[in-house]
Amino acid sequence: MRQFDQQRPHPARMYDYMLGGKDNYAVDRQAIDQLAELIPEAVPLARANRAFLQRAVRYVARAGVRQFLDLGSGLPTQGSAHEVAPEARVVYVDNDPVVAEHAQGLLRRPGPGRTESARFVLADLLDPEDVLARAGEFLDLDEPVGVLLVSILHFLPDSADPLGAVAVLRERMAPGGFLVISHVTTRTTTRTTTRTTTVARAQERERPERPRRASGGGGADRTPAEIRAFFGDFPLEPPGLVQATDWRPDRPKLVGDWSLPSSLMAGVGKKAE
Repeated sequence: MRQFDQQRPHPARMYDYMLGGKDNYAVDRQAIDQLAELIPEAVPLARANRAFLQRAVRYVARAGVRQFLDLGSGLPTQGSAHEVAPEARVVYVDNDPVVAEHAQGLLRRPGPGRTESARFVLADLLDPEDVLARAGEFLDLDEPVGVLLVSILHFLPDSADPLGAVAVLRERMAPGGFLVISHVTTRTTTRTTTRTTTVARAQERERPERPRRASGGGGADRTPAEIRAFFGDFPLEPPGLVQATDWRPDRPKLVGDWSLPSSLMAGVGKKAE
């Protein structure tokens, strides 16, 4: 198995640590602890993002969908789709070969949700035809699928044409499928937005270099209208494109809750049946 470099922090392990996982090293914990001193909302924002994914997966599963395709997934730990919807079949996709090998090992571990119902595919979401061909070996793409693009599109610059890649995915989705997206936005010009974007930039610098055709500089913190464009003509499920914490919250906000920045937007769209 290819090994993680234990001397350098890795975004997949850093994210695992932010979510309270155990699949990380001291260097990852140190990097996040330092980041949290600079940007206190970094860890709460990561957890709010994961909470959105979990609520969205439950919502889509309750609608009868039993298949999920998680693109740019990183390590499938700490409340990933196969744990939230253990009755579903899930394909995780990432373009990091080291992450892929370790993810496959994680999915083979005994425990709740860690069964043959979940697989990991080494592929690049910017090559949707390849992604779909590989995912189609495990999922029935003629049936509805929940496609997850959670906190990944803002790492992709416009020059890489993520809008075109997502358009191919939408076109190939069966009627009744759902598209789940969270994305950093330029909705505000406050210091909070700038700091949240800094988190994305810091994580992006640690990501492995993509193929030359996909590289094109830094990512993009898009406007709400630009984020809405990823859904194409898919109608958005209520409450629409909103702050991640406001998408169908499963409990009322408490007085002592962390006040998260409004710069992470989230939504779920459905392909007409």
